[in-house]
Amino acid sequence: MTQSFTRRQRLLKTDEFSSVFSLRRSQANGFFQVWIKPNELGTARLGVVVAKKVERRAVGRNFIKRTVRELFRHEAASLAGLDLIVRAKRPLRRAEAAEAREALLRLFRRFAPCPAS
Repeated sequence: MTQSFTRRQRLLKTDEFSSVFSLRRSQANGFFQVWIKPNELGTARLGVVVAKKVERRAVGRNFIKRTVRELFRHEAASLAGLDLIVRAKRPLRRAEAAEAREALLRLFRRFAPCPAS
C-alpha cells in the first residue's frame, strides 16, 4: 500500500469531472455524496468538491479535503477501475471526523467490487 496521492490518482480537468457527474450514479449520507464512473485505467481516481456554501473558511474546506484524500489512499486498491467524486454536504468539525470517516468508508464499500470467491 502506497502512502502517496499521486497525480494519476486525481481527477484534474473539468471534462473528467463532467463525465463522472453526467453518469449520475451516486450514493449519499449525512456527510458526503459520492458519484462514480468506471474507468479503463485499472486504478482509482478521486475528485473532491467542497463548496464555500458548505464551509466558508479555507481551513475548514482543506480539513475536509485532507480527510477524504487520506481515506481514499487507504481504500484505493479496493476501488480500482473507478473514478469517484466526493462532495461534502455539510461542515465537518474535528470532533465528528471519526464518524464522517466511517460514513465515507461505508459509501466507498458500496462501490467496491465484491472479491471473487
